[in-house]
Amino acid sequence: MGSTSASDSAENRGVKGVGRRDLIRRSAALGLISVPTVGFLSACASSGGGGGEDKAKTGKKTEKNPLGVNDTAQLEFVLFDGGFGKEYAEDAVKIYEQNFPNVKVKFSATQKIQSTLQPRFNQGTPPDLIDNSGAEQMDMGVLVGKSQLADLTPLLDAPSYDDPAKKVRDTLRPGIVEMGQFDGDPVWIMYYAYTVYGVWYSQKALDSLDATYPETWDEMLAVCAKAKKKGMAGWTYAGKYPYYLPFSLYPMIGKVGGREVLDAIDNLEPNAWKHPAVKACFDAYHELYAKGYVLRGTPGLDHIQSQTAWAKGKALFIPNGSWVENESANVIPADFGLAVSAPTGLDSSDKLPFGTIWASGGEPFVVPAKAENPAGGMEQLRIMLSEASSKNFTSKVKSLTAYNGGTDGITLTPGLKSGVAALDKAGQNVVNPRLQDWYVQLQKEKIGVSGLGEMMAGRLTPAEAIKKIQGYADETAKDTSIKHYKHQ
Repeated sequence: MGSTSASDSAENRGVKGVGRRDLIRRSAALGLISVPTVGFLSACASSGGGGGEDKAKTGKKTEKNPLGVNDTAQLEFVLFDGGFGKEYAEDAVKIYEQNFPNVKVKFSATQKIQSTLQPRFNQGTPPDLIDNSGAEQMDMGVLVGKSQLADLTPLLDAPSYDDPAKKVRDTLRPGIVEMGQFDGDPVWIMYYAYTVYGVWYSQKALDSLDATYPETWDEMLAVCAKAKKKGMAGWTYAGKYPYYLPFSLYPMIGKVGGREVLDAIDNLEPNAWKHPAVKACFDAYHELYAKGYVLRGTPGLDHIQSQTAWAKGKALFIPNGSWVENESANVIPADFGLAVSAPTGLDSSDKLPFGTIWASGGEPFVVPAKAENPAGGMEQLRIMLSEASSKNFTSKVKSLTAYNGGTDGITLTPGLKSGVAALDKAGQNVVNPRLQDWYVQLQKEKIGVSGLGEMMAGRLTPAEAIKKIQGYADETAKDTSIKHYKHQ
């Protein structure tokens, strides 16, 4: 996730074992930059099972205080102290204190989320708002399973901070609401950051080849051939962590075969990996290796080494997430022209148009069910989901937020600007594969390292890799010790 440091970012991209509802199952009319998202939720009161609402005397609900926050109740807010820093949260806390002048918020930031807060959950004395992120993230599945989180539906159904005519849920990017769900309607998590995955490149390098970003695979091979003639590899990737490859490969599979192929893979359906679209995309990626278009030595590189080689112009393309701009800021040249694109497809027979991309939420905020002041925790989130707070975050940390906008009038960094344009182009065609959240070991060690990693190093054919990966998926499906999830 975006707030992890360079040292732990490779290991902590997803939330372990979370059965979130699918990003794709939403209103067909949904757009990405300008159209509000729609949640599949009932306007129910908190069903977190902890009775937190009874603990703090609630205040009177007014137009300016729609959640009925007690204007004298203390608020405690614990933030993960990671790559996004704490300034954006401290700024939002100041607004809360201005709105409730009789309250002093107890704010703290730590990297030791689990060791600091798990005992407090167990004792029934958790803070009111937590950014449950980083290497010491508490297991969301356990927290939900033990009814330790409050349902955030009251927040989602409250008037938005900027426009009382719009609910908070109507101001969020597509998929944010659904990502906070498990196997039903309650929303337990509010993801605050928003990550764009795709193929990252230097516009300057592409221009030097007199090329444009390739939309079909024949065009991709032609661009890579041009690069090779100039002494530049077409691709590199985090060879030691080949689960970075799916950041572009999975949306390509969805583009070629349709969303239902990704759903079947996520649902661990028999023979899901044997779909013709999977075979076609594996063949395409293997062709990069077979034609010598992958930077020599890539299988031995970690994420930082591969990003550094790419930033130095040794390779044209790299699959990654939007954190790469911040993570590689010290090695990306000023005139690099950092850009991201949706993955290249196969040809005009693909089920979804060019522009189909993977994007999803990060930085999970939760309100504990047994919080003393859950209404205050939700109100703090409502403030953070305002346009002003969102702009503040984006301008300070080079990342988008869950708020569907917040970029007007601020100078965007090259990668961020390109990410916004890619989302705009995608429109409704945003996918969110769930394997990296639902089945961490399957995704990272088996599909990533033992399957894709071996194929891209030339040690497995695409057919062998698919057979191996399908076997791993079948094993996971049969393992009763693993909690299984399905797209609703």
